[in-house]
Amino acid sequence: MRKFIILLLVAIMVVVSLVSCSRKQERFKYPVARKSDIVDDYFGTKVADPYRWMEDINSPEVKKWIQEEKKLTDEYFAKIPFRDKIRKRLTELWDYEKFSMPRKVGEYYVFSRNSGLQEQSVVYVQKGLKGEPEVLIDPNKFSEDNSVVLTGVFFSNDLKYYGYSISRGGSDWREFFVVDFKTRKPLPDHLKWIKFSGMAWYKDGFFYSRYDAPEKGETLKAANVFQKLYYHRVGTSQDEDVLVYQDKEHPRRGFSAYVTPDEKYLIIGVWEGSSTGNMLYYRNLTGKNSPIVKLIDRADAHYGFVGARDGGFYVLTDLNAPNYRLVFIDLKKPDRENWKDIIPESENKLESVSYVGGKLIATYLKDANSKVSVFTPNGKYLYDIKLPGIGTVYGFGGKPSDKETFYVFTSFTYPPTIYRYDIEKNQTTLFKKARVKFNPDDYVTEEVFYTSKDGTRVPMFIVHRKGLKMDGKRPTLLYGYGGFNIALRPSFRLTMLPILENDGIYAMACIRGGGEYGEKWHKAGMLENKQNVFDDFIAAAEYLIKNKYTDSDHLAIFGGSNGGLLIGAVINQRPELFRVAVAAVGVMDMLRFQKFTIGWAWVSEYGSSDNPEQFKYLIKYSPLHNIKEGLPYPAVLVTTSDHDDRVFPAHSFKYIATLQEKYKGPNPVLIRIETKAGHGGATGTSRTINLYTDILSFVFYNMGVEPYRNMR
Repeated sequence: MRKFIILLLVAIMVVVSLVSCSRKQERFKYPVARKSDIVDDYFGTKVADPYRWMEDINSPEVKKWIQEEKKLTDEYFAKIPFRDKIRKRLTELWDYEKFSMPRKVGEYYVFSRNSGLQEQSVVYVQKGLKGEPEVLIDPNKFSEDNSVVLTGVFFSNDLKYYGYSISRGGSDWREFFVVDFKTRKPLPDHLKWIKFSGMAWYKDGFFYSRYDAPEKGETLKAANVFQKLYYHRVGTSQDEDVLVYQDKEHPRRGFSAYVTPDEKYLIIGVWEGSSTGNMLYYRNLTGKNSPIVKLIDRADAHYGFVGARDGGFYVLTDLNAPNYRLVFIDLKKPDRENWKDIIPESENKLESVSYVGGKLIATYLKDANSKVSVFTPNGKYLYDIKLPGIGTVYGFGGKPSDKETFYVFTSFTYPPTIYRYDIEKNQTTLFKKARVKFNPDDYVTEEVFYTSKDGTRVPMFIVHRKGLKMDGKRPTLLYGYGGFNIALRPSFRLTMLPILENDGIYAMACIRGGGEYGEKWHKAGMLENKQNVFDDFIAAAEYLIKNKYTDSDHLAIFGGSNGGLLIGAVINQRPELFRVAVAAVGVMDMLRFQKFTIGWAWVSEYGSSDNPEQFKYLIKYSPLHNIKEGLPYPAVLVTTSDHDDRVFPAHSFKYIATLQEKYKGPNPVLIRIETKAGHGGATGTSRTINLYTDILSFVFYNMGVEPYRNMR
């Protein structure tokens, strides 16, 4: 009898278990996505691409699938009981006055201000530091749904005009407009089909770069090639713009334009890939019909123009200096053997140099923290600028004749704070302080160093509440990027405060592929070395678990763009290590990324499936192509936008369709698709709050953690 009862109980438990599992499976009944029989042959290797049809993002079939996915995701988020609490707290945190650094334009100062919850910041101008601010541009009036955003403001040197650029729906495409500065009257100038360009004002017009108009229906998809440099004169039609430079033999070359403050030189930056070197050309604008001089005509390193002085140029370069150096090039003796080192390479990465106020202000990166030094124009070290603490600094813009400049200091729990720097007196004064509704003194930031798979020492920042007991179960969000020579540095992340406020941990791993330690660190994580990036990130997660910060049931990972690729790759390689994974606007199809918009520019970073040797390593880690049945995937949230014309949204579409097809476990694998938005993921404050409300809700919910329990 006892044996019978035991068997009966076991049977009941099995039935209950099956019912429970079936309910979970019913809950995540994903939209049916048609599979085609497309197969590509890569040098003898057959690779199926059953969701190729999703690359036609304007087709009725794709639009229907998008709506079904949106419905499923919306229903899922609507069931999270504490979602409104997170939104309420994020809204409270966001509601503080925000300022940008002032920019001096003649006798005026230009800055942007957001009263707190305005959808977009408003641009103001005032005469002198104590003048009355006057609204110059209010982008909140551009469109009713805030799908049109302000992306740049550019002033003519004589202050007769200013121009501004806009983006529609978050696209990388820009439109230019011109306004009379004195009367504030909009002029008829309206320029289109501009990408990766600002306005470089010269006399009564400006230099800019644009592409030819894409074919109808291909605006957000077609490859961007044959960029051309033009000069536009105010008051004329774009059709009348003068072609300044083009390169018919190199379709992928692009051109940036900069005019020196004295309007003596036009500087042309020539680029072809995101991770290759670049070239520098110039034209002397004081002479009539002066030729364009190819000052540096080999893309064998990175060359950044800093300023002009005494018949020569300051150029920041990593030529024979992976941590960068500043050189002076005499235009009369421009050969490389005549270049003069002004600020030599050091053990720390030289991130930027400003030639302002008759001095050189150099910003260094030391273990992912900022350090600022001041030099004479000839390179003699003078002193360091004392910073408020360990963190990140940027700014120091201006002209050689300016007596002041401004900079921003920030850290994880230190909101962006603006300082005014008197260059002549070497004095820093507080200019604007952000007042966020939280106490930064309640939190602590530590920088640790851990060992990756191959023995490499990698830095990581860990932020948490002071005195927090490390019990090995703290809800933890680990963030990473690892690519394109981009350094992750301490900066204020308001969206991470809900993690910290609920006794959680925020960690940021400065993995290889980034620029934390110069070009060597970058190259150690690109092309055939890309696996190092994933190994570094996995090792960061293992460090957090081993040292009792968290465990696999409370560890979430997050990355965007190249960081989205990172997330997709590591959950294929170590799915059991994480509880939640959020991949934002990720590069997921490593075999076809180069075929869309500006994707070809990333071949220098990743390689290309068109190359047989590079195909071999791309296929090994491509997130889309390494999804396997039977793996214990964590809860996955993919985010993208319908107007993302940088990382084509079909990356995310194909990836989530494949994951939903192959993963049979109980965790949700969902996609959140923003409409009328681009690579940034949202347009305007309210939509950004909604985005992070959903991300944080997804993270907490799938960890089984209820945040803000005492909030009503």
